[in-house]
Amino acid sequence: MGSWWLEVIGWIGSAVLVWSLLQTQLRRLRLVNLVGCVVLIVYNAANHVWPMVGLNVVLAAINVFYLVRMSREKHDARVYEVLQVAGDDTYLRHVLRVHEADVRHYNPDFVYDPFSGDVCYLVLKDDETVGVVIGRDAGGGTAQLLLDWVTPRHRDLSPGEFILGKDGLLRRRGYRRFLPPPGMVEPYYAGLGLRRDGDAYVL
Repeated sequence: MGSWWLEVIGWIGSAVLVWSLLQTQLRRLRLVNLVGCVVLIVYNAANHVWPMVGLNVVLAAINVFYLVRMSREKHDARVYEVLQVAGDDTYLRHVLRVHEADVRHYNPDFVYDPFSGDVCYLVLKDDETVGVVIGRDAGGGTAQLLLDWVTPRHRDLSPGEFILGKDGLLRRRGYRRFLPPPGMVEPYYAGLGLRRDGDAYVL
C-alpha cells in the first residue's frame, strides 16, 4: 500500500476519534471511538509505529469492555432505580428546569403542571438521574404519558423500560396500553417489545 493511502487512513482514523468525542450518547461514543482505534491500529502497524499500536490496542480493549458492560446492564433492574415523586417535588422541578431545552426538543407539547396529581417517576443510575416519566390514568388499563425523557448520555440505553416494559412499574400497576406524549419525537416503544395499536403501544 502506498504511503499516500496510508496517510489517508491515518487522517481518517484521527478524524473518527475526534468525532467520537462529540457524541453525547455513551454507547455511540464508545462504538465510534472503537472504530477510530481499529483504523489507527492498522495505520500505525503499517508504519511500524509500535507504541501507538499498543496505545490504540489498549484503548480498543477499554471500549470493548465498557460496551459489553453496557449491553449487560441495559436490561438489569439492579443497575437502575425508579423513584416515584410528587408532581411538585423540588428535585423534579430542578431536573426539568436544568434540562428544559432538551426536554422540549423531544417532548415539544409537554406542559408541566406540578399540582395536577399526575404520577411522576425519576429513573436513577447510582446517584445520577437519567430519565423522567410523567403520566396519568386514561381509563381501561391505558396510561397517557405526558413526558418520557432520557438524558442524552443514556438515550441509547432505554432506561424507560423499567417503567414501561413488561416488568416496569406501570405494568405492575395494571396498565397494558400506553399513549405516547403528544408530539413526542422518535418514540422508542417498539424497542421495548411493545406493539403499535393505532395511537397506542400495547404490551
